Amino acid sequence: MGTDPFDLLFAPFALPFMGRALAVMLVLAVAAGVVGVLVNLRGLEFTTDGLVHAVFPGIAIGFALGGTPGLFVGAVVAAVVGAVLLTVAVRAAVASDSGVAIVLTGMFSIGVLAVSRQSDYSGQLESLLFGRILTITAGEVTQTLVIAVLALALVLATLKEQVFRAFDPTGSAAAGYRPIVLDLVLNVAIALVVVAASSAVGNLLVLAVLIVPAAIARLLTGRLILLFPIAAATAALAAWLGLSASFAASVSTGVSLPSGATVVAALVVGYLIALALRALRGRRGTVAA
Repeated sequence: MGTDPFDLLFAPFALPFMGRALAVMLVLAVAAGVVGVLVNLRGLEFTTDGLVHAVFPGIAIGFALGGTPGLFVGAVVAAVVGAVLLTVAVRAAVASDSGVAIVLTGMFSIGVLAVSRQSDYSGQLESLLFGRILTITAGEVTQTLVIAVLALALVLATLKEQVFRAFDPTGSAAAGYRPIVLDLVLNVAIALVVVAASSAVGNLLVLAVLIVPAAIARLLTGRLILLFPIAAATAALAAWLGLSASFAASVSTGVSLPSGATVVAALVVGYLIALALRALRGRRGTVAA
């Protein structure tokens, strides 16, 4: 591969495994971008962290019992159970942070115990935690698409109500919308995005895919209608650049950069750029005034 920009940014995706990796990341960009904006508006980053860890035992048990096909089945079951538990814990007398922390630590420990029973303990744990985006099969691309579309459908079907609850919880309840139902729908959607992303970027890195694009969008615009497309576009751009950089480093310099982590690093760089642009706009506004 040469140093021509076309070769660096486009040619790698002619390879089947790179094409599948990009396809999965673009699907996740749309789902995580839209769901992540609601997470940001509601301030549910810690709850999302809890859901990420709550899904882990289902991923681990499903993978241990049924290999890659079982991973998605186990993860979906764990996603629904974890979403219900967290919703109930937050709505009950238990303090929100305490409830999330209890579910987080308990479910994650179950997952680690399940993986520890396997012969290749360290290898399987690393794969589940940090992903294996370059070895994703065509069947997994389809499974990821189905799960991501389901998560999007749940959010889009209740989008008006979710936004209303994000900006005015009291008014939303007074208007007749049931908070626990909206919370459960959003938590299930978050958990499904976690399931869809776990094979690609891993259980630990998926939090960045859900949180950072929405945070970037909030820095770039104050218009609600633009938050969703900007978050999705940001995640897609980071996926493209991150995969390209990882591939180029491996081929050109022999440096092996984990693809999932490189995508996350691209997101963080994007956040820093957006933060700098926001500060620059603020300084110009001060000077103009």
